[in-house]
Amino acid sequence: MSRSSKKGPFIDANLAEKVTVAIQTKARKAIKTWARASTISPQMVGLNFEVHDGRRFGLVFVTDSMVGHKLGEFVPTRKYNGHSKKGKISKSQGSSGRTE
Repeated sequence: MSRSSKKGPFIDANLAEKVTVAIQTKARKAIKTWARASTISPQMVGLNFEVHDGRRFGLVFVTDSMVGHKLGEFVPTRKYNGHSKKGKISKSQGSSGRTE
């Protein structure tokens, strides 16, 4: 279920303050934040953010098409290493533990 429309989008207060300061000073440095649940507003377009994924910070450059989405959507929290090749995993582990 989405947030009530009468409340408006959620933007963390500290993040909103950092954004206004960055716009006023025209700072090019990335804004470091842990607020993954904050909605991207139109005034954030063109700014760089470092969003925390639980272990490290991922760099996000905000574009027009991101407005209305959450910051956390653009920094994955899990690393996908791909599926193993068939037979490759069994060779690397040696025997599978079965006795024949």
